[in-house]
Amino acid sequence: MRKSYLRLLCLCWLSCICMILPAQNLDSLYRCLDKEITKFPQYVARHDQEVADLLSKLTTTVDDEGRYALNFQLYEKYYPFKNDSAIFYLRKCMDLANRMNQPEKVDLCASLMALRCSNTGMYDEALNILSEVNDHSGTYYRAYAHVYNELAYYTHLDEMREKYRKQADYYENLMLESLPADDDAVMLAREMRLLNSHQLKASMKVNDEWLAMTERGSHRYALVALYRYLEFKAQEDSVQMMYWLAESALADVRNGVMDQGSMWEIANQLMLQGDVDRSYRYISFTSECASIYGSRQRSWQIAPLLSSIANQYKEENEEVTNKLRLMLVATSVLALCLIGSLLYVNRQRKRLSVAQKQMKVANKELSEANRQLSMLNAQLFESNKVKEEYVGRFLRLCSIYIDKMDNFRKRVNKMVKNRDYEDLYQATRSQEFKDKELEELYESFDAAFLHLFPTFVERFNALLVPEERVTLQKNERMNTILRIFALIRLGVDDSGKIAEFLHYSVNTIYNYRARVKNAALGNREDFERQVREIGIER
Repeated sequence: MRKSYLRLLCLCWLSCICMILPAQNLDSLYRCLDKEITKFPQYVARHDQEVADLLSKLTTTVDDEGRYALNFQLYEKYYPFKNDSAIFYLRKCMDLANRMNQPEKVDLCASLMALRCSNTGMYDEALNILSEVNDHSGTYYRAYAHVYNELAYYTHLDEMREKYRKQADYYENLMLESLPADDDAVMLAREMRLLNSHQLKASMKVNDEWLAMTERGSHRYALVALYRYLEFKAQEDSVQMMYWLAESALADVRNGVMDQGSMWEIANQLMLQGDVDRSYRYISFTSECASIYGSRQRSWQIAPLLSSIANQYKEENEEVTNKLRLMLVATSVLALCLIGSLLYVNRQRKRLSVAQKQMKVANKELSEANRQLSMLNAQLFESNKVKEEYVGRFLRLCSIYIDKMDNFRKRVNKMVKNRDYEDLYQATRSQEFKDKELEELYESFDAAFLHLFPTFVERFNALLVPEERVTLQKNERMNTILRIFALIRLGVDDSGKIAEFLHYSVNTIYNYRARVKNAALGNREDFERQVREIGIER
């Protein structure tokens, strides 16, 4: 019970693997089959060695019972390999069984011999042999069922087909009653009856049971896989059916089997799918095996397929010939077009040569225009530079003027003091005059600068972190920080000159610059360069 359960689990696992097998794996399976075919002589040599071992034992065995067993093993080795040899060793078994006075073994071997005959198309011989069998065993019924199934399949007369079919069903029923339930012939008969009556789930279940009790890669496995192919073919599952057909062919090749039914069928299917080259390789291999096996039936099956392949090659050759003719005509037309194109290109090249000369003249004129434009740009650049220089000088002169006015105020104050003009002294002592002049100077500077750079404040703030951005009071255009960096934008980079203009100490200016650079969004070392790159709005 446990063994059956484990087999069922293995079967379910194998079925799941097969259900997810992708179509692209078929090509790798075909390549594996191609590789195994090249190794077929090795498998045949292995088979021959096994036969040689049995023959060696046979020469040293003297009792009839032992010789019968060895001859029967030789029959089993030969029946999928070479039919004539299998029949030869069955005759040996019959002779030994007669000598041992064991009629049941004689009838068994005769039934098997009839099966060998019907399996290779010798139907009359099979029926004659079976007519002399006395012990009606399960093998006897199997042989009769097989010969009548073959006759029903190959006859062209409907009335005879029906007659043969009834006979086959009759002997098949007797076989099912006589042979064990797990016998290959019984499993096959059960599956094919369900499959032919389109009970696909039931027939697949029988095949699952059969597969579960079969060793993978054995000759029996090739048979089960072949009928599993028929199951998926009935289900119209093209991927699974070709997979199991290839599995069957692989098992046959690896077991050195000469009766290559699966290989013939896979060649036929590949022919239908248009893979003519591979089909031809497989059918040629099958034909060579069939000639060794000695099966007229297999030769009958192979001949039409070889004819179809030959016709297909002929059609492909004709198609290639027609294509070559079309290509020749097309090549001729293209050659004429090429000659015309060369003439046209030569003509256009002459025109292009003239155009290039004209282009050189135009380029020379354009180069001269560019040179003049470059000169104008240089002049404009110098003009802008002079303008900035003059603005700087103007601002510096204004600052110096304010200082001179302050010195003048001090001298007047001293004079008045010496003459005792107390009121005049008090009036001139105040800083109001200087502060007013400075305020006017800064307002003038702010107005001139913001006229050139109206978005300077916004773009300057955009370079700073939000919490350190400059906030102006109401009616205030610029403050000290903005004026410092406005001077830097104008090219006044020296802290001393900036301090002189704004009337601050150099340290104060330096601290302002350092504090603002520390608040830069990017690299602080690039901050003043970014300020200098703020352009003039036009």
